[in-house]
Amino acid sequence: MRGEFPARLHVLLASKAPLGLVFRRGPANAVCTVGWNRATDEFELGQWLRGRIYERRADLSPDGCHLIYFARGGLRHKETKGSWTAISRAPWLHAVTLFGKGDCWQGGGLFTSNRKFWLNGCHFAVRESSEVAEDDKYQPEGAFGAECPSVYYRRLLRDGWTLDMAVGPGRVAHCTVFTKALPHGWILRKFAYADVAHPVGAGAYGDEHELEHPERKALLSTPAWEWAERDGSSLVWAEKGALYRAIVNPSGPARAKVLYDFNPMRFEARKAPY
Repeated sequence: MRGEFPARLHVLLASKAPLGLVFRRGPANAVCTVGWNRATDEFELGQWLRGRIYERRADLSPDGCHLIYFARGGLRHKETKGSWTAISRAPWLHAVTLFGKGDCWQGGGLFTSNRKFWLNGCHFAVRESSEVAEDDKYQPEGAFGAECPSVYYRRLLRDGWTLDMAVGPGRVAHCTVFTKALPHGWILRKFAYADVAHPVGAGAYGDEHELEHPERKALLSTPAWEWAERDGSSLVWAEKGALYRAIVNPSGPARAKVLYDFNPMRFEARKAPY
C-alpha cells in the first residue's frame, strides 16, 4: 500500500434490505463507492471520483437502490459551480438527479422513503428524474449545525442510535456520544468528533468507538475502529482500511473475520451502466 495512512472507510446500510455501500477514500483527492451484499458479504465496485465526497452527508434508500451524496470537485464542474448533491443508482455515482450547490455549507440529504428524499439546504436544480422526488412535507428534527452533523446525526437517530451526551469526553470538547444496543447486553458506543484539532491522517469529522457490558462491568476499547454498526445479530466495523464482521457472544465479539481489504484499490475510470 502506497502512502503513510490506510484507506479511510465509511459505510451506509440500507434499513429494509441486506445491502450496504462503502465509501473508500484515499489519497485525499480520490474516493470510490463499493456496493456490499450483506447477505453474502460480496462486494461490487461502483465508481471513482477525483474530488471529495462528504460521506457523513450521504444516505442510502431503505431498499438500497439509490444513493444521495454531497461532493465537490472544483471549477471544472461548472454546471454545479463546483459542489453538488446527487442522487444515483447505488453503488454508482452517476447522477440521475443533480442539484448544484456552489459552496460546502450544508448539502447532501436523507431518504424519507425508497423514492423520496430531503435536501439539506439551498440548491439549484441541474438535472431531475422521475425516479425520485423531493419530500416537501418532511421536517427534520433537532438542530445540529450546517455541516456534516446536520445530516449524519439525524441519520444515526433515524437508524436506531440513541443520543447519549451532546458533549462528551475525549480528545476535544466537540464530541457527541451515541449508543446502540447489541445482543447479550452489550452496548456499542460511538464518539462522534467535530473539530479542527484532529489527529494526523484524520478529518475534522471522525468517530471512535468502544463496547461496554454494564452488568459485567466490562469495557472494551476499540481505538482503531473508524466506523461500526450492528447488522442483525452481528457486529460490523471498519479498521485500517478493511471491513470486519463478528458475532456477539455473552463474552463479547467472537470469530471476527475480514470481509474485504480495500487498501490495494487504485483509481480507475469507470462509466455507470445507465
